[in-house]
Amino acid sequence: MIRPLHDNILLEVEEAEDVTASGIILTDSNKEKPTIGKVIAVGPGKQTHKGLIPLESVKVGDRVIFEKYGNSEVKIDDQEYLIVAEDKILGVIE
Repeated sequence: MIRPLHDNILLEVEEAEDVTASGIILTDSNKEKPTIGKVIAVGPGKQTHKGLIPLESVKVGDRVIFEKYGNSEVKIDDQEYLIVAEDKILGVIE
């Protein structure tokens, strides 16, 4: 497993839908990049001159919405993950 460093978060991205709400089947090239994922692991927090500021906005198991671009994609044992900075998380789905 990957242990994120600093204020980074490891996400398992939800797959994009194959069919639109109106029933149109989408090919891989027409699918929109997903922006919802499940938190798999979180880093310890941001290091500042005053010490460590722990991550408190998300926890393992949360479903989150994140920014579409600027994230690092990694593949471990045929499983794809994203590593996203805490400030790229837009919200937690409750």
